[in-house]
This record gives sequence, structure tokens and C-alpha cells, in this order.
Amino acid sequence: MSTVPTNITCSSLAFAWPDGTRVLDDFQLAVGPGRTGLIGLNGSGKSTLLRLIAGELTPAGGTVRTAGEVGYLPQNLALDTALRVDQVLGIAGTRVALHAIEAGDPSEEHFTAVGDDWDVEERASATLDQLGLGHIGLDRTIGEVSGGEGVLLRLAALLLAGPDVLLLDEPTNNLDLYARRRLYEAVAAWSGVMVVVSHDRELLELVDQIADLRDGEVTWYGGNFSAYEEALAVEQEAAERMVRVAEADVQRQKRDLTDAHAKLARRKRYGQKMWEAKREPKIVMGARKRAAQVSAGKHRIMHTEKLAEAKERLDEAAEAVRDDDEIRIELPYTKVHPGRGVLRLSELRLRYGAEVKGEFEVRGPERIALVGRNGAGKTTLLRTITGELAPVAGEAAAEVPLRFLPQRLDVLDDGLSLVENVSRFAPDATNNRIRARLARFLFRGGRADQLAGTLSGGERFRAALAALLLAEPAPQLLMLDEPTNNLDMASVRKLTAALESYEGALIVASHDVPFLESIGITRWLLLDGELRDITADEVRDGELPMA
Repeated sequence: MSTVPTNITCSSLAFAWPDGTRVLDDFQLAVGPGRTGLIGLNGSGKSTLLRLIAGELTPAGGTVRTAGEVGYLPQNLALDTALRVDQVLGIAGTRVALHAIEAGDPSEEHFTAVGDDWDVEERASATLDQLGLGHIGLDRTIGEVSGGEGVLLRLAALLLAGPDVLLLDEPTNNLDLYARRRLYEAVAAWSGVMVVVSHDRELLELVDQIADLRDGEVTWYGGNFSAYEEALAVEQEAAERMVRVAEADVQRQKRDLTDAHAKLARRKRYGQKMWEAKREPKIVMGARKRAAQVSAGKHRIMHTEKLAEAKERLDEAAEAVRDDDEIRIELPYTKVHPGRGVLRLSELRLRYGAEVKGEFEVRGPERIALVGRNGAGKTTLLRTITGELAPVAGEAAAEVPLRFLPQRLDVLDDGLSLVENVSRFAPDATNNRIRARLARFLFRGGRADQLAGTLSGGERFRAALAALLLAEPAPQLLMLDEPTNNLDMASVRKLTAALESYEGALIVASHDVPFLESIGITRWLLLDGELRDITADEVRDGELPMA
């Protein structure tokens, strides 16, 4: 690893998407050694900022400087399934040269390729073992490992390379509970500069500082996420107190202005009475009248200005109070009555070996959590229920309209606007009706015309959820695959609130136990070779099979 002092500096950084959507403008950032948790609302520019630092995007203005080598783990990792593990780790060439030398080939190019890295295979194996991937051989292909294992392999490649600056964008996405623990250990052991974008609370408890990206600016908080929440609570309490003080000041200034008008009106009536009585010379009364008018004007202006200043202070105080909108859903046609048949699985055998023995039924508005290791077949089961995949044997029969939101969020057409995307699922709905419903998912006005391809991960999830829930006929069985991936904590709260008003049956595949508990799961299912019921306590206590 380099001995150069490591840091990241962004100066007057500007970036906009090709359609003109501005993400950053005159943005400033300086990151030093330690683990930094970068948080913020979806769409605030967190992933874009990491891509700019990593050099994957070119800024429209300003500069990005990094001291040392940069390693980057993107949010949506796409690896060629034909690649071997050693190619992903970046050691394939070194291995070839090493094996050639061991076989007796003394060619100079082989020694040049190996350099001082004679223990490359041992180091690679140790790194894989550190991340719980010791069972994966260096000659296996990516197509033979699960999506979560692919993420850990890419992380292993970064750890093996030992960059000075490590950028991680939602690294726990698609990782099961076991893999997440391995990643937490790797993060805790990291030295140097790390910037991690995540909604995973456990991961954010391991950072040294929190950078809160909001409205194009970063606010720094020392300590981990718990310390950030405590500091933010104090800030928000103070901000709300300032709002109350400012509101009281505005009301006081309004009363003072009203009193001033009343007092001036009394003076005017008195002056008029004196004028009509002609008790003093006309020239004296005229001078008094002019002086009174000037004084009244100054008095009125003073109170008007004080009121304007008080309103300005109230606006400033209100800006400091966070008010993140909630998704609102009203879907009367999704209701499923207790006892009604929703889904029936019969002697189902899936691709890649998992199975459902005997008869399995979902009745009424059950809320089911589907858990299991990466690669256990959870996504395969959901896609089989939708009919996208054919079972090896048996039957999967849905008895109500259903919709499925996959991990990849590929239900949206990137080249179409949000309105156009929703209209694909509800072709008979009018444009105004679609826009009114999208507004409830926080896509108001011109935002409904935004191209799907320009959305952030969390915005894309919200748009995909809107498209499915607004579909016709309305889904009475909703299946979600890792729905909290790419969502910031505020968005997870919005999703939880949204699902509270959904009256249909729900099946959620997720490794996010706090989220599952928050949406009122009524039944826990473990897919581990076969599908079976388990208790919530088994999930909480980590007693699930790990192999």
C-alpha cells in the first residue's frame, strides 16, 4: 500500500445528467483518513459522487483529486459469468506466469509478470477465506456463484489490491446475514480512507464519521450512526424551538403593526377634528398635519420592515427542520378477505435444486418473510410463482392478480418517462389520473416526466413500486425481492408506511430483519433446500442454517 497521505478533495464540483437534471453544483468536499459513512436522501447524489471520485463520470465543472490508488465497489455490480475467480481478483496473469515457472519455463516475461508476488495464491486464498469464500476455488467461474458471493468476490479483489482509497456503494445489497457479518469484519479492519454509502445501520455503526449529503452540501458529524442520530435529534429539537420562537415573533410583529395602524387612525381622526374646529392658525395646523403624515409613514414602514424581517427569520428557521414527505397509497381493490385462497404450491421442484414438498398454501392477507442463504433459490421461487420460470416439476398457481418487484428493478423502461412507464401497466388510465397517483409516490409536476434511466436507486425503486401498485387490475398478491436494497433510511420508513395501507397478501424476500419486523410479518419461511416454516425468534437469534 502507498505511503502517500490519503485524502479526497472535491472543489467547485458540478455535474448534470444529459437531460439537464442537475445533481451537484459548486460542491465542496474534503475527506481524510478513517471510515466515512455517506448518507442522504435518495436522489441527493451519493452514488453519483462516488462515481465522480472513482473517475467513472466526468464532472461538468470543478475538480476531483485523490491521493493514492482508488478502489470502487459499485451499487449495481455486473460481472461476466464466464470470468474465472482469479480473473475477478486480478491475479490470473500472475498465476499463469507462476505456474509456468514452477513447470520449468525460465522465460524472463514470466519472472517479470510475477515480480515479488510469489505468494499471490496464498494471499488470495486468505482473502477469500476472510470473507467466507474459502470454498470457492480460483478456477471456478462467476456463473457458478450466487449474486451475493459475486459482490464479496469483487470486494476481495479490492482488498487484495490494497487501494489507498476504498469506495463502497451499498455493499450489503444482496448479501445474506452470514455474508453481511463477513463484510462488517472487513470494514472494521480497514485502515486508510473509506467512503461507504449505505442504508445498513449495522454497517454505519462501524464508521468513524458521518457525512450527511443534503441539498447539495455535506454536513459532518463525528462518530458512528448512533452518534449522528443523537446529534441530529438535538439539532432538530433546537430547530423546531427556533421555529416556535420565530412564529411567536411574527405574530407579535403583526399585532404591533395592527396597533400602529389603529394608533395612526386615531391621530388622523383627532387631527381632522382639530382642523374642522379651526382652533389654531391654518398654517400651524398644516405643518402639524404634514409632520404627522411623515411620522405616520415612518412608523408604518418601521413595523412593516420588522414584520418582513420576522417572516424571513421564520423561513430560515423552518428550512432547518427536516420534513421528508411520506408515500401515500389508497388501493381499495387490493383487499384480500381472510380465508380467501391466494397462492397454492404443489410438489414444486425448482431449478437449481430447491423444492416445496407436498401442498403449500397462502390464504388471506398473510404477510410472509422469505429468508435463506444467498443462492438458496429465493429469487428462483418468486420468479417461478410469477410464471417467468418453469418449474422442474409440480405446480405454482396464483389465485389472485399478482405483481413482482425484482431486485434489478427491471420493470421500468429507461427510455420512457415515469408517466409513460405507469401507462404501460394501466393502459386505460388517463394521463391526469396517472399524474395524480404518481404525486402520491412523491413524483409531482415535472418530475413525473423524468426519464426512468436518470433516477437514483431509491427513486427507481419508488417509481417501480408505483408502476406495479397502480397497475390494472390492482395486485392482491405483491412479491418483493430485497426491497430495501438501494433505499436510504428515510425511504425505508416511507416504504414501511406505504405497505401499512396495502391490504393484499405480501411475500418479501429479504435479509433486512429490522425492516421485516417493521412491516408486520405474520409468517416466516426458510428456503434451505426445501421450504419450511420457522419462528421469528430463530431469525432474530441467528439460528438459521448457514450452509
